[in-house]
Amino acid sequence: MDSGIRLQKILSAAGRASRRAAESLIEAGRVTVNGETITALGSRADPVRDDIRLDGRRVGLPAVRRYLVLNKPRGYVTTRRDPQHRRTVLDLIPDVAEYVYPVGRLDYDSEGLLLLTNDGDLAARLTHPRHGVPRVYEATVRGVPTEARLRRLAVGVPVDGRRAAPAGVRLLANPFAKRSDESRVRIVLREGRNRQVRRMLEAIGHPVRRLRRVELGPLRLGRLRPGAVRELRAGEVAALQRASRRPAPPKPRRAGGRRPAGPGPGNGAS
Repeated sequence: MDSGIRLQKILSAAGRASRRAAESLIEAGRVTVNGETITALGSRADPVRDDIRLDGRRVGLPAVRRYLVLNKPRGYVTTRRDPQHRRTVLDLIPDVAEYVYPVGRLDYDSEGLLLLTNDGDLAARLTHPRHGVPRVYEATVRGVPTEARLRRLAVGVPVDGRRAAPAGVRLLANPFAKRSDESRVRIVLREGRNRQVRRMLEAIGHPVRRLRRVELGPLRLGRLRPGAVRELRAGEVAALQRASRRPAPPKPRRAGGRRPAGPGPGNGAS
């Protein structure tokens, strides 16, 4: 199987899993090619000629591409299955027959815009650092950050011993604040380390009380109510396709030619 397409890409294109999840399926011995169990990640196959199966079921290209946007509420995990038997985002879309999966992650306590699809190529591009697709978050935090602290976020604060990429950041008006000791901050990221937004705000002394993702590239959450899901319009899908094919913006340079850590998207910024 030196020729052909990598198995994880075939599984992703078939809408059976993201490429990262497909790698785990292969390593777990759940994928066979022509009756042979495959566990090596570099393995390739021909999706037309070869009999490729996941858990004994033939893998074929999906007949229908599905693109769904969900307003994820708190209290759901962003995965298809959870070993702790918590509710997953798939519980919110029981009427979708196709095998769709989340693009990126929002953690259990975060909420907001989540894209689900069976278009593996689009999902891979949206989460690849090469394209730098921006994610926009609105965080309710304890206290009111000063301009100096917001500039620290804009430049990039250390997170787990490594400087976070520069972020777009501004303080939002909060006329409906329930408490006088909280404020709202809008953050634009092009990378997505685990719980990154929360850790960045903790690093400047303003822990998060509520976190919502409101934009993914050109896609907006709008007025979609929590727990509701809708199909993307053709124009929205086309806009996501265009955004996912653009190169990431050039990394800014500091005086003297030194280059700070640059942005790149990931999977778990919430």
